[in-house]
Amino acid sequence: MTQNKEAPKSGSILVVGGGISGLTTTLEAAEVGYEVFLVEKNSFLGGRVSQLNQYFPKLCPPTCGLEINFRRVKDNPNIKVFTKAEVEKVDGTPGNYNVTIKLSPRYVNEKCTVCGNCVEACPVERKNGFNFDMDSTKAIYKANDMAFPSRYAIDSSVCKGSDCNKCVDACKYGAIELDMETKTLEINVGAVVWATGWSPYDATKIDNLGYDMHQNIVTNMMMERMAAPGGPTNGKILLPSDNSEPTSVGFVQCAGSRDENHLPYCSYICCMASLKQATYIRAQYPDADIYIFYIDVRAPGKRYEKFYNDIKADEKVYLIKGKVAEVNEVDGGKIELVAENAVTGEKVRQVVDMAVLATGMQPNAALNKLPADLVYNEDGFIVNDFDKGGMFAAGCANKPADVVSSNQNATGMALKAIQTLVNR
Repeated sequence: MTQNKEAPKSGSILVVGGGISGLTTTLEAAEVGYEVFLVEKNSFLGGRVSQLNQYFPKLCPPTCGLEINFRRVKDNPNIKVFTKAEVEKVDGTPGNYNVTIKLSPRYVNEKCTVCGNCVEACPVERKNGFNFDMDSTKAIYKANDMAFPSRYAIDSSVCKGSDCNKCVDACKYGAIELDMETKTLEINVGAVVWATGWSPYDATKIDNLGYDMHQNIVTNMMMERMAAPGGPTNGKILLPSDNSEPTSVGFVQCAGSRDENHLPYCSYICCMASLKQATYIRAQYPDADIYIFYIDVRAPGKRYEKFYNDIKADEKVYLIKGKVAEVNEVDGGKIELVAENAVTGEKVRQVVDMAVLATGMQPNAALNKLPADLVYNEDGFIVNDFDKGGMFAAGCANKPADVVSSNQNATGMALKAIQTLVNR
């Protein structure tokens, strides 16, 4: 494909999304000498991985990989990071894209030392979206302990601004600027990598599973935050209804996945996520009974299959082949899971203290279409056009994937972006 000879060729790459895929793409390109602009809509980098307690199969905490990557980003002069930023428009052709980026105010500048004085002074609380609204923070907050950039941000939707000013008065470093305004940035790049990630499927849409009707039903990502040291319960898995310790937990697989009424595809990670979360429960409650209702267990690869077999060998873990069709509340808050055992044909009614819905993975691009000339499949994942080149999707923007697969894919997309710059 030839390009207009009068069009300038850019040697820069734009990466949209600062999760694990975006970080990997950015670092792979920048560390071989290319200028990379990394744009992230949140106030911090790390994406979904930063919300995990551990990832499999080694059961490492996210600090294992993210802290190293954050250091590499910080030390690399080829990387320019923009948080609280969103791409508004992309025009042009491979090798020559003009991009408009909206920079929303953080209201906290680089002088912030994260001393905490402003948080103590702030009188306003907000629901904590990072913990899926299971607790709250002040209007001025740091999303998590390892958030990068390591400084506070202010939620303007709840902050009283200059009518309050208590955070400004409490900050002795002059780090808070309540008069910051939205800005627009124009850049020219040769390639764009969309690493826009995924969101958990909205469990309130799955009427038969009772998520919004019964307190002791949580999603798999809520379980991750409950088990995490920085989560709403400081790492202790407790019943939402009364903060008591569960003696039994049921996992409902394919909650919204492989269902033509919701997500028709397999979300790839859900089986392994539930098996992993069984280890969380076992570590805290050695005598707890764990029930996993599944259509079929998908453990791709030798390492994941071994992980599955290790969990299956636990005498207190019961794997039941059957899709949960109905959920009821019984006995003062306990949860009854109703399914047909596909092996015996019998109807199963299992009562547990808490149910965990393994909700599927929905690409963010399906929820909010991106401002560029992209092709999507019927499920909202971005389809890569390697013949056309120029713009590529990495990680879960392209297909359901785990952390390892996302990293591998992101490395490939960094190479594709570089090839666009070199070959045009």
